[in-house]
Amino acid sequence: MRMIEMNNALWARLLAMRGRCDLAVGPGCDPALALYGPIATAGEPFVLAQVGQSLDGRVATPTGDARDISGPDGIAHLHRCRALVDAVIVGVGTVKCDDPRLSVRVVEGPDPVRVIVDCRAELSGEERLFDDGGAPVILLQAHDAEHKRYPAEVIRIRRHANGLDPRAIVDVLGQRGLGRILVEGGARTIARFIAGGLVDRLHVAIAPLIIGSGPTGICLPPIDQLSGATRPAASVYNLGSDILFDCNLRSEGEDTSAFAKRDQVRVADHA
Repeated sequence: MRMIEMNNALWARLLAMRGRCDLAVGPGCDPALALYGPIATAGEPFVLAQVGQSLDGRVATPTGDARDISGPDGIAHLHRCRALVDAVIVGVGTVKCDDPRLSVRVVEGPDPVRVIVDCRAELSGEERLFDDGGAPVILLQAHDAEHKRYPAEVIRIRRHANGLDPRAIVDVLGQRGLGRILVEGGARTIARFIAGGLVDRLHVAIAPLIIGSGPTGICLPPIDQLSGATRPAASVYNLGSDILFDCNLRSEGEDTSAFAKRDQVRVADHA
């Protein structure tokens, strides 16, 4: 396990690497460079999924409260990831439960474009992120959803049996120059991107907290044998208040197409 010890000079170096896909980051370098360098220098498209969970694998209480699971160092890590990508994606449930700003507040860096998957046009347009003066907001809605007026760009995507196709989401964002994407929540949204074989890196941050009940962070259709489980190459980092697993879903020899064969993602849309 490697300890992340961030300082201003190192973080400035990482921000300067943002979008520099011509740079290579070796695994033997400083732990912070090893963790964040692949995000900053990734080619496009690049999808990072981030899950913050308790020791017992929960991401919220049964009522949907998920605001205080990650410790302060876990939150700083999440904000660093936001600063290194072009766009952050959350599902409509996350906005309704947490009313997030999805900004970079505890670290220096640019705020990502905020993308909300609101297939059925459930948001009212009065949510905080629409008028907080922050980064632009994009709403992704089904082609047949109710038309409402929002202070944001609305992109219509054809609806499929399980909602909006994650691959179509990546494509439309790429057309707008948003090639590096952080999928932050909720559990259903993250699971659909993983099931579609679209996630390059998966970060699972574990906080020393036991909730006891509530939704889990990643819930895909069941498998019969452990031989069918995905075992990505992973590095473990000590963030301070939280422990992070950095999983490379594109590691050599890893067949991520198995995810795409899972037709249904059976998870509770708690966030």
